[in-house]
Amino acid sequence: MALFHQSMNFSHGIDMLERHHLHILRAIKEQGSLTAAAETLYLTQSAISHAMKKLESQLGISLWQKSGRQLHFTRAGEYLLTLSERMLPQFEHAEQQLKQFAQGQRGTLRIGMECHPCYQWLLKVVEPFLHQWPDVDVDVKQKFQFGGLGALFGHEIDVLVTPDPLLKPGIEYVSVFDYEQVLVVSGRSALAAFDHVDPEQVTQEVLITYPVDQSRLDVFTQFLAPAHCAPRKHKTIETTDIMLQMVAAERGIAALPKWLALEYQQRLNLHILRMGKTGIHKSIHLGVREGQRDDYIQDFIEKASSTVMH
Repeated sequence: MALFHQSMNFSHGIDMLERHHLHILRAIKEQGSLTAAAETLYLTQSAISHAMKKLESQLGISLWQKSGRQLHFTRAGEYLLTLSERMLPQFEHAEQQLKQFAQGQRGTLRIGMECHPCYQWLLKVVEPFLHQWPDVDVDVKQKFQFGGLGALFGHEIDVLVTPDPLLKPGIEYVSVFDYEQVLVVSGRSALAAFDHVDPEQVTQEVLITYPVDQSRLDVFTQFLAPAHCAPRKHKTIETTDIMLQMVAAERGIAALPKWLALEYQQRLNLHILRMGKTGIHKSIHLGVREGQRDDYIQDFIEKASSTVMH
């Protein structure tokens, strides 16, 4: 007991940073002002100011500076803001998990998607998974504040579905299925006379893609850019159905996984083209944090590995 009191006394001088400070910093960043942050947190502005001034006094450093009505974080403030963005989701996830445990549930499997066309594949995995794990919910997230890998590190998601795994310590990947990335054109297009297409043949076409940065689109990075080519116009559409309706109506061409193009080819007048003579071959990977494979996460990976799209 004496050792416990010694430990408490030793740490008393450094236990000045508390969770509510991180909540305040995050709210100020998200809302843009102390007043709006106070409303979000159901606090008064004076209560927020008092709490943060006390923390600044204990730390001996300013966390933000005022310029008129604008707040600008100092270097120390930015550091704590980054800490809040990393730590608060972990606290919130832990509380959610504990609440679910108290209700007799196993928890929620949070899946992050970095593969727009993979939803049809995911549905085929989720259906048997939910049937086998009635006490586990599934949540699918697509937009990440720090990117998919950051969301995985930050415990915002449990599994990352990605065709472009970034190898980092603490993250392990499982390759679940291979596929070919192809170009899809209208069956009435002049390009429908070919079985593969060269980059130069795309320069007069309207290319339709998902709203993803070009640096993450294989049709640009592995096909067009190496040949110093570009489409006549680049359009983005979020939904696969609308995208391929546009393609079938000769409003453009699209780059998609071959298995998905084959599904739509059964009901739309579409022609599938290999990109180049050898094509672009990819794999879908599932990323998880090392050492954090719960039994239901492991089962999801196994089901995903056995759900092959043709």
